[in-house]
Amino acid sequence: MDRYAWRRLRNSIVITLSIGATALGLGWLILILGSLVYEGLSGLSLAVFTQMTPPPGADGGLLNPIIGSLILTVLAILIGTPIGMLAGTYMAEYGKFAKLTVVVRFINDILLSAPSIVVGLFVYEILVAPMGHFSGWAGAVALALIVIPVVVRTTEDMLSLVPKELRESATALGLPLAHVIRYVSYRAALAGIITGVLLAVARISGETAPLLFTALNNQFFSTNLNAPISSLPVVIFQFALSPYEDWQKLAWIGALIITFAVLALSITARALSASRKSP
Repeated sequence: MDRYAWRRLRNSIVITLSIGATALGLGWLILILGSLVYEGLSGLSLAVFTQMTPPPGADGGLLNPIIGSLILTVLAILIGTPIGMLAGTYMAEYGKFAKLTVVVRFINDILLSAPSIVVGLFVYEILVAPMGHFSGWAGAVALALIVIPVVVRTTEDMLSLVPKELRESATALGLPLAHVIRYVSYRAALAGIITGVLLAVARISGETAPLLFTALNNQFFSTNLNAPISSLPVVIFQFALSPYEDWQKLAWIGALIITFAVLALSITARALSASRKSP
């Protein structure tokens, strides 16, 4: 076999293995999503969004965990986004070549890949244990610690992509650096930063481990952030492990709701990213 025939054979083998691996991954994905849609849609109704989680053997819905998850997610974004944007702005605009930036970037990369349960344990030690009880505030802080590194990385990357000519033009007009960042850099990178925030929301939407150590859960409707508060991921976790068929059905429905929500956020983020790249 000559050299070119051997190369064609190796190329065919690699392509076949790549197609096979892709088909295997897509097959499992389709199987998982198909099971989720089949099990979740069969029980989806208006009562899911209007009734509280029921006791075993009774009818009910997921209103309180849905509201609780929305509260925790909004608080986490309100806490984490400003911190992440300010850190990313410093790294991209003020301290681009500073040693502190190298350290912050290294720590941020570690936080991006850190298991979420570690974040939950950390917040448990600094908030839950000293306070003596679980709370919604602790859950929001735990989720915010997951939001921050995502927003930091996105903000730094998006601001770094802003053409330097825009900054130079604004500086030539006499604008101080703070105004250049606010009125030029932020506006040019706005779509990318919003995309990062949406990706952060998608990341924390299904987090269960941090909330088990911080917000715990609440079987009843409550908006008191100084007490345990219900959340959809924790309810799914608890109901899926229960021996009650009606609870297991609600767990499937909750998983379907989270999946569709994350899918919608991902599509929105990709649409914003595409609009930023389009001329």
